[in-house]
Amino acid sequence: MTNLANKYNAINLSQGFPNFEPSQRLKELVAQCINENTNQYAPMAGLPILREQIALKIQKGMAVMVNPDTEITIGCGATEMIFNAIAAFVWPGDEVIIIEPGYDCYRPAIDVVGGKPVVYKMKAPEFKIDWKEFKKCITAKTRMICISTPNNPTGSLMTKEDMLELTKLVKDTSIIILSDEVYEHMVYDGATHESPLKYPELKERTISVFSFGKTLHITGWRIGYAIAPPDLTAELRKVHQNTTFSASHPLQKAIAIYLSETDEYLQLPEFYQQKRDLFRQAMRGTRLKPLACEESYFQLYDYSEISDEGDFAFCERMVKEFGVATIPVSRMYSDYHDDKLVRFCFAKTDDVLLAAGSKLSAL
Repeated sequence: MTNLANKYNAINLSQGFPNFEPSQRLKELVAQCINENTNQYAPMAGLPILREQIALKIQKGMAVMVNPDTEITIGCGATEMIFNAIAAFVWPGDEVIIIEPGYDCYRPAIDVVGGKPVVYKMKAPEFKIDWKEFKKCITAKTRMICISTPNNPTGSLMTKEDMLELTKLVKDTSIIILSDEVYEHMVYDGATHESPLKYPELKERTISVFSFGKTLHITGWRIGYAIAPPDLTAELRKVHQNTTFSASHPLQKAIAIYLSETDEYLQLPEFYQQKRDLFRQAMRGTRLKPLACEESYFQLYDYSEISDEGDFAFCERMVKEFGVATIPVSRMYSDYHDDKLVRFCFAKTDDVLLAAGSKLSAL
């Protein structure tokens, strides 16, 4: 869809990246760090100073203590950490439960290592988990459960009640939880991000993955990290060592210094809620119907009253005829399940969001 947007010079609200710059101070720190003998390999597990800042961040945001030496690993983006977690623990024939619609990197990683994806499909428009139904997915071969909260693309959150239900399901099993939490700070309307790290019985079996790309508006820097108990971290690092070995040294140092100076990322809920609300206001002139958006920087819209064509064809037509690119939600299901929904990314400057709404008013 990004390629199509470029071809037709359309407004690109498809791929999930901001079109605005990160902090000027952060960019200055990168230049500074490149000149401070940071041009060789960083330690495999990540720079100690950055792991220490991450531990402080988790303590401040979640009231959870993690050991920077034995429980935090820094890698080349959250996607690498997700792949490493799956490769470290899933063996041929093991079953891994994935929740759809969802980020599209889980299933390929499971396929590569010979695991068997088991899909639990959430239902539109609420996109909540029915834990009685979910339980039916668990068998003696279940090795891992992948969760995503805040969820991409649905805009839904797992609640405290969800975490307690998950705790009951995995009790007295050897199931590992892989928790994708890259949109941790993008929660709105007073909601709270619930991480498995907050729940001791889940924390002991969870690999939680986070992204500085999302938190600091630096998706192209590819710096993410995983938090897990020492025994799980040790295995995760074996894969990390033999995939990328380490992430960018100067970028890690710059982020570490930046985090020691500011916690402005705590303003992200207010920042992105304003953008969500502006975009929804700009889209009121269209016939697209918004779904609830509790979190992330994605907004789903229902186009079923406009067209009966498939979502992929509808998205192509939106680019070619109306000049706005979006994502067909069916492509975030393994079976291309189509609810006539499209996903917009509102991590854009206000003028772009307003222009998109204006263009789509012709729908």
